[in-house]
Amino acid sequence: MRLLSLNGQGDLAWTEFTQDKIPPYAILSHTWEAEEVSFVDLINDNGRSKAGRRKIVFCGAQAARDNLRYFWVDACCIDKRNNTELTEAINSMFRWYRGAVKCYVYLSDVSTSASDPKICQSAWEADFRKSRWFTRGWTLQELLAPASVVFYSSQHKELGDKKSLAHVIHDVTGIPIPALDGHALDTFSATERMTWAAKRQTTKDEDGAYCLLGIFSIFMPLIYGEGKENALRRLQREIDGLPVNGTDISPTADTCFTVPFDRNLRFTGRESILADTEGKLFRGEQTTKVAIVGLGGIGKTQLALELAYRTRAKYRNCSVFWIPATDMDSLHQAYRDIARQLRVPGWDEEQADFKKLVQSHLNQADSRPWLLVFDNADDLGMWIGSSASEAGSGRLKEYLPRSKQGCIVFTTRDKRTAVRLASPNIIEVPEMDEDGAVALLQKSLVDPSLLGDQQHAKALLRELTYLPLAIVQAAAYMNENSMGPAGYLSLLNEQEENVIELLSKEFEDDWRYQSVKNPVATTWLISFEQIRIRDTLAAEYLSFMACIDRKDIPQSLLPAGPSRIKEMEAIGTLRAYSFLIKRGETIVFDLHRLVHLATRNWLQKEGTLSQWNQAAIERLDDLFPDDKHENRAQWRVLLPHAAYALRLDTAARDNSRRLDLAWKYANGLHSDGRYKEAETSFEEVFQMRKKVLGEDHPSTLTSLAKLAWTYWDQGRWLEAEVLEVQVMETRRRVLGAEHPDTLASMANLASTYRNQGRWKEAEEL
Repeated sequence: MRLLSLNGQGDLAWTEFTQDKIPPYAILSHTWEAEEVSFVDLINDNGRSKAGRRKIVFCGAQAARDNLRYFWVDACCIDKRNNTELTEAINSMFRWYRGAVKCYVYLSDVSTSASDPKICQSAWEADFRKSRWFTRGWTLQELLAPASVVFYSSQHKELGDKKSLAHVIHDVTGIPIPALDGHALDTFSATERMTWAAKRQTTKDEDGAYCLLGIFSIFMPLIYGEGKENALRRLQREIDGLPVNGTDISPTADTCFTVPFDRNLRFTGRESILADTEGKLFRGEQTTKVAIVGLGGIGKTQLALELAYRTRAKYRNCSVFWIPATDMDSLHQAYRDIARQLRVPGWDEEQADFKKLVQSHLNQADSRPWLLVFDNADDLGMWIGSSASEAGSGRLKEYLPRSKQGCIVFTTRDKRTAVRLASPNIIEVPEMDEDGAVALLQKSLVDPSLLGDQQHAKALLRELTYLPLAIVQAAAYMNENSMGPAGYLSLLNEQEENVIELLSKEFEDDWRYQSVKNPVATTWLISFEQIRIRDTLAAEYLSFMACIDRKDIPQSLLPAGPSRIKEMEAIGTLRAYSFLIKRGETIVFDLHRLVHLATRNWLQKEGTLSQWNQAAIERLDDLFPDDKHENRAQWRVLLPHAAYALRLDTAARDNSRRLDLAWKYANGLHSDGRYKEAETSFEEVFQMRKKVLGEDHPSTLTSLAKLAWTYWDQGRWLEAEVLEVQVMETRRRVLGAEHPDTLASMANLASTYRNQGRWKEAEEL
């Protein structure tokens, strides 16, 4: 794919990317006018004076505002002199639009004059409805394919997006709002999809058929000169091989479909990831293996499920097999069911090796296309033979079938497993964006009108870290209790124990295995156990990090392991499970917020939370330097972690290591100029020292003096004076009038008098 970029001087440059290396990009949708910039213009730098260059520069500038470096424009990113490239581009066009992060629609015939066109929609809506853009053939797929479509006037003013203008677009085009909202196009009948394009025009007759290829997920060669009727007849023959309508997607009689779930109609977003995954399948060179990897609850199974149904609809002669890989029993049963459905010779023999039977059948050269999905392939030992459950029965990896007509997709929480099974085709699933999360919540609620409170809804989704499983669980709770987002959000803001209880609520979900625990707070227990068995140091690091702040964790803060290699491997394990995220180029990590919470719950249930909290306090105490200026960078990094560990440890306030850390923490706050926070900490240290050491102990008096110092720094002279007099008199009585500490307290009190203008009293001291 050839992508454009703009340099600082506004010059255009282009870069070619292979399919598996395409970076995030924006894409332009427009109607062709006179003086478009072509690919030849681009390579010869001849298009600077052409009118079409203005909208290309606009696309690049808008992409930059959306933090996207690259963008694509059909006029100049395709070398139309090359028939092979043109055919490939037209057949890939729908996928390219679907894979774009943003699609900008430039409407040359819609004008705006107001500074904010969204405020005065009535001024431009009439022109918008009549725009030539809605009459062109190619713009149909440009409207439907991308998840984010934003409309701009000829003055480059934003008018709204596909969601905010959905009702207007529906009125103009007749396209159902669910189709505009991202519902899979194969859920609409072929006849209905054809009507969407019935009144649209194309410059070349044949494009009247070719512009529909992506709408039907059809690939066919281009024959310009065959005429529109012939092109439509060829298209119709391909459509006839598709399901009769969107709800009846039964495969042909000699194919199998063993997916245990119905299609998830509330599936939303993730179009770019699906496009990326689909683009890696059925390459025809060898068995394609792809791994979908991400945090537990991020939506890997739902991605694979939608992929399975789309593959079934797209390739009617393709069998789709689904194997739960959570444990060996489930896997063996699934293999047995597949062998039975395929009627493989020997399938009915009780002692048969069903894995071998299925492998041999799918290996056959004349076998039809097939897609094999291994869901929850998290236990690497099952695949490479190190698992106790697999001992003596061979490595599962050796039973994977091989065929040029076959594809294998794994879903896994563990990136290391993904790499071992499917490298280099690794699809990492990121957290949902806000728009996708709002759409999922809306589809999951019985009463979508509850989302009228957008402010609380978005705040709730942020608290749930846009995690699909957490969103679905929250919606289930709200449905059962007739509660809106504000009510659920208020529950999440309660004490940590109550939040854990809320996130532990079981709920019904037709798209998850009955044997697998649903709740967010327990869904990672499998991962915890796998990590503990596989990498003891990684489990220890996770336990340690649950007792410090979850953000900006320097690797140097973690306890030392047996070796540097073991330490790196432990970090790698936690990153492989998406528990840890590296921040920038430095060796600093963030722990996922809900994982942080769930791990503490796990430790609490095992009775080891206080033990790990003490370990965190001791490690911080060992590393925390004194508050000299040259140590500032070091103690600033440790301050939030010390604050968290001290706050979490409420049961052992008289612990000597805790007292030491609390003292260092308070001094760090004071040196950082955070006097109010330092005041609270010094007060706490003073009370602890008074209880443990006694009221007259020098350390107790030192903490009281430091507390007075925080009053002094805040200009609270009288409060500082009261404490300084107490410190001075006690030191004089206990240590003597000439002891350095006594003299220091006299000097401090003198400074306090001076700052109040009490010169005589200051002079006397």
